[in-house]
Amino acid sequence: MSDRSSLGRRLVAEAVGTTLLLAAVVGSGIMGERLAGGNVAVALLANTLATGAALVALILTFGSISGAHFNPAVTFSFALSRHFPWPRTFAYWSAQILGALTAAAILRGSLGNIAHVGATLPSGSDRQSFLWEVVLTAFLMFVIMAVATDTRAVGEAAAIAIGATVGLDAMFGGPISGASMNPARSMGPGFVSGDLHALWLYIVAPLAGATLGAVIYRFLRSGQ
Repeated sequence: MSDRSSLGRRLVAEAVGTTLLLAAVVGSGIMGERLAGGNVAVALLANTLATGAALVALILTFGSISGAHFNPAVTFSFALSRHFPWPRTFAYWSAQILGALTAAAILRGSLGNIAHVGATLPSGSDRQSFLWEVVLTAFLMFVIMAVATDTRAVGEAAAIAIGATVGLDAMFGGPISGASMNPARSMGPGFVSGDLHALWLYIVAPLAGATLGAVIYRFLRSGQ
């Protein structure tokens, strides 16, 4: 199989995987609020469970094809730490953003502009949300680096660890910053709904957080 054909398969997997992930994450958030009748705790729990479960399933499905990044910050951090080739980074970003836009467009067309199509918005100040997004993404990237680059990690266990981390982050970070941890996750609903308020925050903070998480992991591993 040619390199171009192989890359094409990977890009399709990233686009489709990101579409399915965001449809599940954002869709469950929107429907959770509607079905919970204003009960924020119930809506948050439903979204957390759906997010973690969807990510586990999609990592197991697409992991062997594309690596199942589904997140520009993850791709950036892998490239920065030399676990992913830089020439493919922009192609992966394009596929991930396309998938996010597709998911948001589907939700907008089927459910309407409810909650700005699930756009992530700060509950408090931009500074507070920025800090939380950095911390949440750093924690996530630390776990991803641990299970994705350590040969002792088992595929199924790695998927569960990543899914559980995202669910945990969403549980305690969601009410503050929306727990995006993914530039594509915020860009899709943001562009489709037209609500670009604080979008820069959800692009810069996850990139910074993923870099921080990878640096911390490499530092700790260097001593072994």
